[in-house]
Order: sequence, then structure tokens, then C-alpha cells
Amino acid sequence: MTDKPMSGRKAQAARNDKLILEAAHAVFVADPGAPIAEVAKRAGVGISALYRRYPSKEDLLRKLCGDGLNRYLELVREAVESEGDPWEAFCAFMRGVVVADTPSITVRLAGTFTPSEEMFRAAVEGDALNVRLLERFKADGVLREDVVNGDLQMVTESIASIEIGDAERTRGVRLRTLELYLQALRAPGAGPLPGPAVTDEEMGARWVPPGTSWEE
Repeated sequence: MTDKPMSGRKAQAARNDKLILEAAHAVFVADPGAPIAEVAKRAGVGISALYRRYPSKEDLLRKLCGDGLNRYLELVREAVESEGDPWEAFCAFMRGVVVADTPSITVRLAGTFTPSEEMFRAAVEGDALNVRLLERFKADGVLREDVVNGDLQMVTESIASIEIGDAERTRGVRLRTLELYLQALRAPGAGPLPGPAVTDEEMGARWVPPGTSWEE
């Protein structure tokens, strides 16, 4: 059974939604304080069309970040379940995260809005998958034993800070930089790492807006 093609109106709405989310990523990663009207302008859609889909900036930010988190979950699942060469599977995972640019969302938007319960549940799932990822590739002997989840996140977040010219050039430089990190991450490692790594609690706390708590 095949899916029926969408009607003209539904297809246009889907195209608009894609344009809105792409524009939101570009606008808010560059300036988290930008007005939502800037997203509509960049997407080439009317502000009324945007508000029909996302009644507020917070709604749009939750959707943008939720989609980024879901894409990350897809990538980490693929890596954990991969039956190919372990090192290539790990490298493909890291490259996928860099290309998807999900770390930019964390770096720029964490703490600027109130995450949904669904996002918190997805984050818990992500933490569990990250544990499986590390266990799998350490057991395979390709990832150095002293690497933890916080190390991988700091690597991808530092790469996300690279901006060189246009999008294509930036992506190329980011992937080149990643290859340098990958050599350092591969077992057995050239030497011990100093000090403690960033913790899951420290990373998670960034998503809680000032004046709120995890329990609220």
C-alpha cells in the first residue's frame, strides 16, 4: 500500500513548514534573540502563515530543537545497531552529527525557552543510547577507554562554533576538523586526559531557563 499524494494545499503547507524550520535554524543559531518575523522573511512566507503553524516563538523553538534531538536519536541508534566495521560506524555517527548541525542548536538555544515534557523524555532516551554507544565501541576496541559522553558532546559543540564563509565551505572545514578529533578519540589514545569530563548534569542544566528547575 502506498501513501496517497498530498493535496495541493497540504503539499504547500508541508513545503512552507520545511522552509520555516530551515529558516529558523539559520536565524536563531545566528541570533537567539531575533524576532520571529525574521524567520518568516527568510523563509519567504507570510507572517500569518507562520503563526498559524507556530503561535509563538517558544513553540517554534521547541519544534526546532525537538526535531534536532530526534535526528540525533536516529543517528545514535544507527551507530549502536550497525553491523559494519566498528570504527567506520563510529566515524559515520560523528560525521552525521556534524553535518546535521544539531550541536549548534544546543550551543545557541539551550536555556532560551522552556523545553516540553516530550523533549525531556527524548533527552533521557538519548542519555541511555549514549551509554550503549560508548559501551559498544569501547567493547569493540576502537574508542579509547577514558572517553565519556561529555567529551563527545564538547567535541561536536566546539566544531559547531566554526564559521568560515558560506555554508558549503563551513561544512567542509568542520568535517576536516572532525577528522583531527577522531584520531584523538581512537583507542588506545596517545596519553591520559587531564581533569574530569563535563557531566550529564552539567550539560542538562543548560536547558533549564533561569529561575526554573527540572521538577517544574
